[in-house]
Amino acid sequence: MPASHRDLPPPPPPAHMRAWMDETVLRADRALFLRDLVKRSLGLGRLLLLWTVSAVFALGWTFVGMAVMAHESDDGLSAVFVPVYAVLGAGVLIPTGFWFVWGARRDREVRRLLSAWAEADRDPATDSRLRAPGRSLTWLLSSFVLGALGLWVTFGTAATVRPGKGAYGLITYVMGIGMILWITALLGAAKATAHYRWALRAFSGARRH
Repeated sequence: MPASHRDLPPPPPPAHMRAWMDETVLRADRALFLRDLVKRSLGLGRLLLLWTVSAVFALGWTFVGMAVMAHESDDGLSAVFVPVYAVLGAGVLIPTGFWFVWGARRDREVRRLLSAWAEADRDPATDSRLRAPGRSLTWLLSSFVLGALGLWVTFGTAATVRPGKGAYGLITYVMGIGMILWITALLGAAKATAHYRWALRAFSGARRH
């Protein structure tokens, strides 16, 4: 397993090995690892981490907006800060982008392990709790609020900007912040919906076993 995933639960044993293992031990491991993986996927800490990354990305975009507004200004002193703001923006946005890619890969690994352990056995008493409808709803509602805020920032605030010096930079900044909020909301809503749909598919056979 990659070094970045060393703290994740291990994958389930192959099917030919599970046939020789104690069923009680296997089910206990499965329940423990699935609870851990669901928490890693939809836990409150994961939601706050997503928002934190978005906030850091918004900070980087703020420096970009300041660079554009300084470039539009006729003030010679402001023009001196254009490269400073641009470097600060790149210094924040680029590492945050790399972290986001790492997080996306980690989420894929979590989903792969969730599917693998869900298929390893059936335990209706445990599986019914792993659908986590409450957590999915929390992600969905909070994402809806964040998305509404993003739309208001993007269109409502931008509509109040009047033409003039710095207007282009201000609109760029405001619409960028709104899009960051909107994309964060879409990611949260998609994650909640995908987990709930996966759980329904993965555990629908539990009733038949």
